[in-house]
Amino acid sequence: MPAGGPGPAAQSARRPPRRLSSLWSPLLLCVLGVPQGGSGAHTAVISPQDPTLLIGSSLHATCSIHGDTPGATAEGLYWTLNGRRLPSELSRLLNTSTLALALANLNGSRQQSGDNLVCHARDGSILAGSCLYVGLPPEKPFNISCWSRNMKDLTCRWTPGAHGETFLHTNYSLKYKLRWYGQDNTCEEYHTVGPHSCHIPKDLALFTPYEIWVEATNRLGSARSDVLTLDVLDVVTTDPPPDVHVSRVGGLEDQLSVRWVSPPALKDFLFQAKYQIRYRVEDSVDWKVVDDVSNQTSCRLAGLKPGTVYFVQVRCNPFGIYGSKKAGIWSEWSHPTAASTPRSERPGPGGGVCEPRGGEPSSGPVRRELKQFLGWLKKHAYCSNLSFRLYDQWRAWMQKSHKTRNQVLPAKL
Repeated sequence: MPAGGPGPAAQSARRPPRRLSSLWSPLLLCVLGVPQGGSGAHTAVISPQDPTLLIGSSLHATCSIHGDTPGATAEGLYWTLNGRRLPSELSRLLNTSTLALALANLNGSRQQSGDNLVCHARDGSILAGSCLYVGLPPEKPFNISCWSRNMKDLTCRWTPGAHGETFLHTNYSLKYKLRWYGQDNTCEEYHTVGPHSCHIPKDLALFTPYEIWVEATNRLGSARSDVLTLDVLDVVTTDPPPDVHVSRVGGLEDQLSVRWVSPPALKDFLFQAKYQIRYRVEDSVDWKVVDDVSNQTSCRLAGLKPGTVYFVQVRCNPFGIYGSKKAGIWSEWSHPTAASTPRSERPGPGGGVCEPRGGEPSSGPVRRELKQFLGWLKKHAYCSNLSFRLYDQWRAWMQKSHKTRNQVLPAKL
């Protein structure tokens, strides 16, 4: 008998009767239908025993007393479901030894282990119990995704069917096999990155596609997902880049320098990585993403607001694995790193470029071109040395122009 159920009849005859109040707990596992003795040797049987029904179904059950003790009758018996006494109008005497129960339009089971349907004697002792399973068959799992961190393992996760909740214990099995040969294998390490996930730790082949699918099974049926076909080399990912540092660029009030270290896994395998940066203002939830970082491990963010705190994150995508032209999977973002730009010492809103005083031309073609160049730079973060040189030369000239109030152009940008 399952743990939590009554003992065998021979043992129960020697035990004192147990009242419902001492037995029931809201989280009690389902009680199976073996008689729990009261006074005398009465036994009872619930039929059907442990039924499984679809939501919305009806149940017709009986509790029948057996035994040779005189006066053993069904009169005075009553039913409980999950510890709550059912209304007397739901039951009726069929004969002197049988009490019937009718339940209509059943809801899903409150416990995946089954609801407790119990037949009680007049004094409250348990005569028989049954597990009542009411739910839905599993739906087709979907949205399978897999990744590998070392080209030897594979971790996959999936989404249950559209409704998800079946009200019954549903078992999910991740299956995999080599595409053109080999036998079906079953993943064994479940719940590694969430409730619907599994990890295959080793013994995977490279340069050969795998077929991967998920099977869902419960008391009312089974369902199988579509098959996902992949090569381990195409789903490699890494940990986020460690040691992300963000610092100021001298006294430039609209720039920050970002540096990081390549993930350790890149040192062990024959592939490189490309990186992505995102940043946001301290009091904002909107991130701006920089896509053109390439495989560098440093970048300069330009066009920032002076005197402002920024949060910066970096992530990694491996590529060139054993010469493959396919990119891998983006890692998670690194932990946010914060830094602030210097406050502007120049007057004017937002720390913008100071306009020349009255009498000085401000709309000439060169000035207009420089303003356009500055606006263009402020919309982007630049990670190439060429952009750094152009921007630094332009800023140096602007600072000199601001000090001398002179519109002399730099010799070369």
